[in-house]
Amino acid sequence: MLSEPFMQRALITAIFVSIVLPLIGAPLVQKRLSMTGDALSHTSLAGVAIGVVAGLNPLWMSICVSIFANLIIEFIRRKFSKYSELAVVIVMSFAVGITAIMSKYSSAATFSSYLFGSVMLTTVDEMISMIIIAVIVIIFFIAFYFQMLYISYNELQASLDNVNVRIINLVFTIICALVVAIASKTVGALMVSSLMVIPYAASLQLSKSYRASIIISVIISLLSAVIGITLSYYLDIASGGAMVLTSVAILVVSLIINRIFKLNK
Repeated sequence: MLSEPFMQRALITAIFVSIVLPLIGAPLVQKRLSMTGDALSHTSLAGVAIGVVAGLNPLWMSICVSIFANLIIEFIRRKFSKYSELAVVIVMSFAVGITAIMSKYSSAATFSSYLFGSVMLTTVDEMISMIIIAVIVIIFFIAFYFQMLYISYNELQASLDNVNVRIINLVFTIICALVVAIASKTVGALMVSSLMVIPYAASLQLSKSYRASIIISVIISLLSAVIGITLSYYLDIASGGAMVLTSVAILVVSLIINRIFKLNK
């Protein structure tokens, strides 16, 4: 399997995707914004549609539109502080409407490649882009680990304790949009939010602390990526779907383990 150059690119890309998605998924889950990944993945599709119709690069257009959409989500979230999930629904609904209109003027093949993705078809440029983004995310997460933890649990108190909440949230918003836009091209827009949330959900069943849940979620995500790609290669099935179903299977196992051993009680 690894003798094939396209499989080498696919595995490297999937490994970096599987590392960063739980890292950005964990704070979103803690903020009760787990559907943000879903909203941004739909927004990236709107960017692809606009790019195709306008004759621009679909990937770069999806990145720009995703960043703009996530900034709008953050803005609306602040306006509706008691109902922060409204921001996600509003932006996702708008993105779906734009995509539905623009899809009439775009090829079905283009949308199919972004909807379900194909990490097997990852180009060298896409692999390098994912590696660069992953390194940026990891550096940001390590540098602002405690601030992100504080903000995730109590944004108001963090602000009162002189944490620069607005700047950190802004940088995180941009990074999140970049990751989702690029990951949508490789593993599929419909799969991204699942890979952001499911590994972290599984880790919550197996850990008691935030740090442990982060580490376990990354391990689960890596396992899902490697097993999913291996299954997709030998069974000739969609790689993104195989990765998601593998993560769901691990989640079910973690629920059973937690029920038996009560690990996070």
